[in-house]
Amino acid sequence: MAANKESYISPFSTRYASEEMQYVFSEKFKFTTWHKLWIALAKAEQKMGLDITDEQIAQLEEYRDVVDFETAEAREKIVRHDVMSHVYAYGKQCPKAEPIIHLGATSCYVGDNTDVIILREASRIILKKAAQVIKNLSAFAEQYKSLPCLAYTHLQPAQLTTVGKRATLWMYELIQDIENLEYQLSNLKLLGSKGTTGTQASFMELFGGDEEKVKAVENLIAEELGFEKCVAVSGQTYSRKTDSYFLGALSGIAQSAYKFSNDLRILQSFEEMEEPFEKTQIGSSAMPYKRNPMRCERISSLARYVIVDSLNPALTAGTQWFERTLDDSANKRISVAEAFLAVDSILNIYINVTSGLVVYDKVVTRRVMEKLPFMATENIMMKSVKNGGNRQELHEKLRTHSHAAAAKVKLEGGKNDLIERIVADPAFCITMEEIESELDPILYIGRCPTQVDEFIKSEAQPVLDRLFTDEITSELKV
Repeated sequence: MAANKESYISPFSTRYASEEMQYVFSEKFKFTTWHKLWIALAKAEQKMGLDITDEQIAQLEEYRDVVDFETAEAREKIVRHDVMSHVYAYGKQCPKAEPIIHLGATSCYVGDNTDVIILREASRIILKKAAQVIKNLSAFAEQYKSLPCLAYTHLQPAQLTTVGKRATLWMYELIQDIENLEYQLSNLKLLGSKGTTGTQASFMELFGGDEEKVKAVENLIAEELGFEKCVAVSGQTYSRKTDSYFLGALSGIAQSAYKFSNDLRILQSFEEMEEPFEKTQIGSSAMPYKRNPMRCERISSLARYVIVDSLNPALTAGTQWFERTLDDSANKRISVAEAFLAVDSILNIYINVTSGLVVYDKVVTRRVMEKLPFMATENIMMKSVKNGGNRQELHEKLRTHSHAAAAKVKLEGGKNDLIERIVADPAFCITMEEIESELDPILYIGRCPTQVDEFIKSEAQPVLDRLFTDEITSELKV
């Protein structure tokens, strides 16, 4: 169906987020989950002895995945209550079960438990896509683990690293985020059937004060919905700190993706690496030659949104008065959904970029060789001392020659002539051949190749073993 061009539509729907993630936050998923929760409640109450028939439960299950939106929306205009509107609509579909739908429950039974289920399902999508990024970057790191490149501290050339080793830095941060989200997911619990202020008073009434039956109902509901347990205590809602914890984990993913995207944007400016660029892609309306890193710019932009958005649940958690207040509702339904949609969007782009990274190895090597004479000075000094030179005198001369060579490059646009200066200085007692033997970049990358192998084996592969199932490809919508 064509989008309405005269009304606001979220860019997450049209430009960024996947259909898979959008479905988890859809009305269809929400209200069919309400149906599942009502079925779980009825089954548990029947098992604990309430007068609920198999026929009633069968009718509820028959319409589990069928939501009568038209009836519910019409009813809500009259009663101004979304839960009771859907109780009414479900009851019209299931007239035999209508008397026992939502029995003993409060609105948060369906609302909050559904939100917890959404957190679970949305997080599983995030973890699956993050694992694909790790797989892509692992292959990239393995391929380029021995290609020397300039490393940077303070965004100034420092000692060398390798292209593959740098990729492990991107992976390591994302793996920490994955583990954080896995931890939050492993500790996620249903609200359960706690009642209006968390006391379960309505269920105590239903079961004649039998606490064991009331507790058993909760356990059965949790089991039906695939959870190990419900929260130990609550007010009317599950603690809003849960949302804060999950969005904190999403913020971490955004931060890691942000760093990757910024690094790649800079490397693209250096012409060492590029994100994928399609044959018909236009980089600029005015400058036809441009190849802008629009994918990574989009990651950066969305990441900023997530990082800021993660503050919303923190503020909401801190302002929940006593057993509950409703000023969480409007904020929560926007902030939580959009954080997941945005991180889903970020990972879609991250997968796309890392599946087609371009490395210009000749440019990488040329830029290394331009700076290598400076980096080789310590080795040159040691060799000169072995040949009879004075270490302290040579250190001062190297400092002087280095600054002079740098000035020639920066001020005159000339070639780096540091090596020629050293060879011409008799204090060094060293030949051009001896110096050239020190100008192999491989001598300056330390343990990079081994570090890559060890990291993939010890850190990346366990993540893939846990989370990777099927290959995910990602094409940008626009």
